Amino acid sequence: MVAPEAGAEVVLAAESVIKHFPAGRGWFGRAAGTVRAVDGVSFELRRGETLGVVGESGCGKSTLARTLVGLEQPTSGRVTFRGRDLHGLRGADHSDLRRRVQMVLQDPYASLNPRRTLRDTLLQPFQIHPGLLPRAKRLDRVRELVELVGLNPDHLDRYPFQFSGGQRQRIGIARALALDPEVIVCDEPVSALDVSVQAQVINLLLRLQRELNLSYVFIAHDLSVVRQISDRIAVMYLGKIAELGDRRPVYDTPAHPYTSALLSAVPVPDPQARGQGRRILLAGDPPSPVDPPSGCRFRTRCWRATDLCADTEPVLTPDAAGTRSVACHHPISDASVFPTSKEIPHA
Repeated sequence: MVAPEAGAEVVLAAESVIKHFPAGRGWFGRAAGTVRAVDGVSFELRRGETLGVVGESGCGKSTLARTLVGLEQPTSGRVTFRGRDLHGLRGADHSDLRRRVQMVLQDPYASLNPRRTLRDTLLQPFQIHPGLLPRAKRLDRVRELVELVGLNPDHLDRYPFQFSGGQRQRIGIARALALDPEVIVCDEPVSALDVSVQAQVINLLLRLQRELNLSYVFIAHDLSVVRQISDRIAVMYLGKIAELGDRRPVYDTPAHPYTSALLSAVPVPDPQARGQGRRILLAGDPPSPVDPPSGCRFRTRCWRATDLCADTEPVLTPDAAGTRSVACHHPISDASVFPTSKEIPHA
């Protein structure tokens, strides 16, 4: 992992991004509600930096990823690349901007066309953007991409089913690199892979970041993987960011109760150290994004909740050190403060 240079420029920014979906139709065709998938997310990504995004399933991570690359139009707010609205441009400007922000999808098999060979898959970006590279040089570029991600150039005529899961994910990474992007959004790129293959793909991403000075938004549910690759961490809960900050303080001394609960569930690889920490077991399931709680959305599962949490929504506020921001009325100042089973509210 290479930390971004001090004062590095912001390449990608989310500004109060909201993405809502209709929840379907009820009786007489009336709208059944609105799914608040992403509900006011803001952050900045700097050149050469990796921002890890973690949270439970259904918290809005994948919807945020699709909005960042332009696959979803935000309901309100905006996503900017070097100050330019990613969703506000049309024509050639839009095409040029879109190729600068690419995506690596979660399922390395479903993201590839089973009828296309490796050669055809990697040539397709240049067919969509024909002005970037002369036709005579495209195959050379394809071979270069294949070698860059550690695959054999002799396998260009193979189909996706002829590759392993790790190899297919390398193909997805090569395709994302084809147009020389500056930002890659990785939507759980290793969750479908074996542990040993996960390590290989993570090391590949780190090497490519060093060599190409890439910026990553890395989404995952495995907090140990996110810690390994990220410079900063954004913890999401029910469409909002609960805590955002540098990797070390977020992991070593989490300030938001939800972050503490997530980290307490991370398996400890050292057998001698197991059982030394205390597990925080949250009661109930996350509330529905169609009807989130008033005030703080985590309050129905939080052992520190008060009437203030029900009445007023907390704002993401930076701490005195400036290393992180927390959206909590009662942030944890002592990492040793854990709840008892009686203190955890029932949903």
